[in-house]
Amino acid sequence: MDFKPLIEARYSVRKYKPEILSDELLNEVLDAGRMAPTAVNKQPFVFVVVNDPDKLKQLHEAYSRDWFSQVLQVIVICGDHKTAWKRSVDGKDHTDIDLAIATDHMTLRATELELGTCWVCNFDPAKVSKTLNLPGHLEPAVLLPIGRPEEVEAPPKRRKTLSEMVVFNGY
Repeated sequence: MDFKPLIEARYSVRKYKPEILSDELLNEVLDAGRMAPTAVNKQPFVFVVVNDPDKLKQLHEAYSRDWFSQVLQVIVICGDHKTAWKRSVDGKDHTDIDLAIATDHMTLRATELELGTCWVCNFDPAKVSKTLNLPGHLEPAVLLPIGRPEEVEAPPKRRKTLSEMVVFNGY
């Protein structure tokens, strides 16, 4: 698939078929995240795949939405602030930027494989950390449900026009 149709085809899936993905498909998506560029190649992330029913139930408690309670696989994308690059001038930590790039790579690869994802950030990180027994230096940043979408046609996207968001040479 060419890139522009791929990014146009990606949408937030909130209804999945009740099936577990093969390890091969899942690894294709995870590898796309692994290959994402990161600041100074620090790769400050860990991907935790959750498909155990008891763990999923606990994740559902961390993000209590009806649609999410039906999800059978979730990739929890965690940031490691200890290993992330920090800009020397002001100390800005680039973990979140690196995680966003990795997550985007995974969502686009999933779309290319005719899988669905939904980028979820509105959850209780303490509950997720406890559920997964994460070490203190790892922060759960994104819950990425993944599976075969029930609907295959993307809903219309509402996006600002370029003229609403692009400025040349400063203000």
